[in-house]
Amino acid sequence: MRISARADYAVRAALELASSGGDGPFKAEAIADAQDIPHKFLESILNDMRRGGLVVSQRGGNGGYRLAKPADAISIADVIRVVEGPLVSVRGVRPPELSYSGPAESLLPLWIALRSNVRQILEGVSLADVASSRLPAGVAALADAPKAWVNP
Repeated sequence: MRISARADYAVRAALELASSGGDGPFKAEAIADAQDIPHKFLESILNDMRRGGLVVSQRGGNGGYRLAKPADAISIADVIRVVEGPLVSVRGVRPPELSYSGPAESLLPLWIALRSNVRQILEGVSLADVASSRLPAGVAALADAPKAWVNP
C-alpha cells in the first residue's frame, strides 16, 4: 500500500486543525507553513476536504479553515477517502469486483483481507488520537513491532 503525498498532506493539515482545540479559523498559508506543504497544493486538498464535509471555510480577513466536526469524530480513513477515494483497490478496482481463476483464485480473499485490515486500522484512529499522541493500543503495538518498518 502506498500513501500518496496528497493523502499525507491532507492528514497533516487535518491534524493541524485538530490540534488547534477548536480555535480558528486558520488560514491555508499558516497550515502550509506549519507542515511544510506547498500552499497551492494544500488549497486544492482543503477544497476537497470542504466538499467532503470534513472542514468548513470562512471568507474574509478573519477567514480560513476549521474542522467541521470534533477531531474525535473524524478518522484518518475519512480524510484519506475524501482526497483519494477507496482505501484499498487493485488496479483501481475494489477487491469485491475482481475475479481470478486457476492458481490466482485465492488472491481475491487475500486482497479482501488486506482491505479489511487497512480499514480496521485507519477507521479506528481519529484525528484526536494522533494529535494527542495517544494511538489505540493495537495500533501502537503494531507500530512497535521490531520489523514493522524494516524492508525484508
